[in-house]
Formats: sequence, structure tokens, C-alpha cells
Amino acid sequence: MLANRGYAAYANNKVMTASPAELTLMLYEGAIKFANIAIEAIEAKDIQKAHDNIMKVERIIEEFQSTLNHKYPVAKDFDEVYNYLLVRLQEANIKKDKEIMEEVLKHLRTMRDTWKQVMKLAHTQQ
Repeated sequence: MLANRGYAAYANNKVMTASPAELTLMLYEGAIKFANIAIEAIEAKDIQKAHDNIMKVERIIEEFQSTLNHKYPVAKDFDEVYNYLLVRLQEANIKKDKEIMEEVLKHLRTMRDTWKQVMKLAHTQQ
């Protein structure tokens, strides 16, 4: 029990001290984690667990979408990608479709990996 509180304090501190770029990376990691859990739940026919985790991925995508800065033209492209992912997540949730979730997961991993490269590039330019 004490170890759990220690980890929770550590995790909370990590979030509270993270830069916006690091928070974005954490959100991508979280979305990937929840997508993987949803896939496992679909395979195990655990409908509620699959639903709960797909909804977590949806909420993360909605958070990304709500924080887009539309003064930059690229925001429109990201908005379209996020809309596509949300539609696919809704389809996956209705059908409990593993293949759709794997497609979403592939996109999330690509976006996360791209974000990591952006972070590296920004760091080297400082």
C-alpha cells in the first residue's frame, strides 16, 4: 500500500513538472496503453473493459483536438486526423473490432514517434 502511494506521488510530480511537449508525449503513451488494453479486452470478450479503454483513448484524442492552435494551417490537418481517429474509435467500440483498434494503434504509434522526433529536433536547436 505504501509503495502505491509512493508511485502515485512520483507520477503526480512527473506530470506537474513536465513541459507541454512532455505532457503531449505522455498523452500519446497513455492513448497507446489504453488502446492495447482495449485490444486485449476485445480478445478476451470483456466488453466493459474494452469499452472503458476505448473511451479513454477517445478522451485523449478529444483533448488533443481541443488544444489545437488554429492560427497555424497544420492544425486543420491534425483536426482531420483526430476526427478520423474518433470515428474509427466509435466504430471499434460499437463493433468491438480488434482490427479497427489495431489500425488506430498504428496511427497513434506513428504520431507518438513523430512527436518524439519533433522534441529531439527542438532540443537540438536550443
